[in-house]
Amino acid sequence: MEEEEEEEINPFTSLLTDDDDKPIAFTTIQDDLPKQELLQKHFLRSIQSTVIIRQLPSEGISFQLWPTATSLVSLLDNHRINPTNSPLSTALAASNTPLRILELGSGTGIVGIVAAATLGSNVTLTDLPHVVPNLKFNAEANAGVVGSSGGTVTFAPLRWGHADDVEMIGREFDVIVASDVVYHDHLYEPLIETLRLLLIGKKIVFLMAHTKRWKKESVFFNKARKHFFIDVLHVDTPCNGSRVGVVVYRFVGKS
Repeated sequence: MEEEEEEEINPFTSLLTDDDDKPIAFTTIQDDLPKQELLQKHFLRSIQSTVIIRQLPSEGISFQLWPTATSLVSLLDNHRINPTNSPLSTALAASNTPLRILELGSGTGIVGIVAAATLGSNVTLTDLPHVVPNLKFNAEANAGVVGSSGGTVTFAPLRWGHADDVEMIGREFDVIVASDVVYHDHLYEPLIETLRLLLIGKKIVFLMAHTKRWKKESVFFNKARKHFFIDVLHVDTPCNGSRVGVVVYRFVGKS
């Protein structure tokens, strides 16, 4: 069997290195156990404000920042500055009302929070139930920045592949976003099923930022193309020693 080429996963390569955007590390005590926290500052040029995101590295990958998320954040920031030349312009078309955005697999919530802050959108952050408390923390920590742009952020648990979870949050969204959600192959089918429930029969666009790490990821895209039209909106230049850059895909449900 051919061995899969794997790229080393290091969440700390995603940490911003600008002088004003250094991560702040410290330890807190909760339930008598030490827990390392990283507070990551990200300055948004488009609104001249800073969002602060709490990471909890010891809690797992859902509590850490990844390159795909920061790439999508930069695209959202640049879109606010120059929407005409933005690769996201067709997906984030101007509307008379605030866009309703759902984020899947939100992790730290940075993408959804920045979407609310830069677009003035009404955003719902979702992830597994045990991740939601940190989403709540980050949403509340940035409430002032989001509110000043007219946006809102809410949060809810959403397990992929569970129709009842989708029913709880509804399907009334304009755009769905996600970053780095194609990694564990046992989650390919549940993710596709959730996307089917949300996209099929609706005029909803799904924007997915992705970094290729394993050959097996082609299985996800082959399965997804049975239900969705998929095209590429943007490709980042590789950095931090990576062989490939972040790719932003657009999914639209087939009728």
